[in-house]
Amino acid sequence: MGTLRVISNSSQTFSSRMEAGDLLARQLKELQDQNVVVLGIPRGGVVVAREIAHALQADLDMVLAHKLGAPGNPELAIGAVCEDGQLFVDEEISSYMGVDDDYIKREKSRQLQELARRVKRYRSVLPKIPLAGRVAIVTDDGVATGATLQAALWAVRQENPKKIVTALPVGPQDSLEKLSQDADETICLQAPPFFSAISQFYSYFNQVEDEELLEILQEESKRRSEQVKG
Repeated sequence: MGTLRVISNSSQTFSSRMEAGDLLARQLKELQDQNVVVLGIPRGGVVVAREIAHALQADLDMVLAHKLGAPGNPELAIGAVCEDGQLFVDEEISSYMGVDDDYIKREKSRQLQELARRVKRYRSVLPKIPLAGRVAIVTDDGVATGATLQAALWAVRQENPKKIVTALPVGPQDSLEKLSQDADETICLQAPPFFSAISQFYSYFNQVEDEELLEILQEESKRRSEQVKG
């Protein structure tokens, strides 16, 4: 189990994902110049990741993972699947919801189809960066159950990075403790005592559409090209 550092138990709201990313970058400044790549979970997590990457002068990339939704409640994550087909199932939640293996197989197949679309579209703009030997910072705009992020951490670990750091603006304490088992270090700005949804901790929490994400990826692709030329 890695270390967990919670900065505060405040319920204060962030003005936007960009502010959250900037505040996280200040907590991660000691990692600058340590061969860092910042990995955001699309779509909102990539907005946060961009701010961290720019502040640390690090590379920006994504971890593609989808949560598996519960029967009749698709917003409740019972697990997650990554682009390489890895599956994570939260046994406690899936048992409580009475989910059987057949449902999980169907939901995994459905989510993999959507991931295939994302891989084709996103990776054509920004190719994946190899993570071996690098410090990988994995981020999102927050976590609730943490299932999607946990699957992302498992996928990142398979690539043999030097170190995995999970960096989050907000999340419940129990989810953070669980996630810390799959990272070398976990940092969260806020773990409020009462948590219902990530959106309650943002003044502006818009839906990040594909067009906005593609603009970020194109910007990073240009940034990479300029670094090579430099």
